Amino acid sequence: MSYETYHIPVNFTDAGKLFGVFEIRNAVETVLLCIPILFLCLALLPLTLMPKIIVTMTILVPVGGFALIGIGGDSLTRWLKAWINWRKHRRMIFYRGEVHSA
Repeated sequence: MSYETYHIPVNFTDAGKLFGVFEIRNAVETVLLCIPILFLCLALLPLTLMPKIIVTMTILVPVGGFALIGIGGDSLTRWLKAWINWRKHRRMIFYRGEVHSA
């Protein structure tokens, strides 16, 4: 019996990801989510520059990290769409038969 050897490239699982970790969709959503927050913080906070930067980074780092990681392997918009679809189509289950005790 002859065996054939196939070479699997090192970056096989890195396709479609930034730095081999973050999906491109998650990165785009992160940028679109963080840029408005950045401008709102810089424009509306009545602080001097250093406290303004600290407060802005305190808000942006968790929001950006959460958006990069996503929820359960999905991006935020995919998860939000699935959640809205679930909320729209959920039903209550009622049992209308008899319960037989053993």
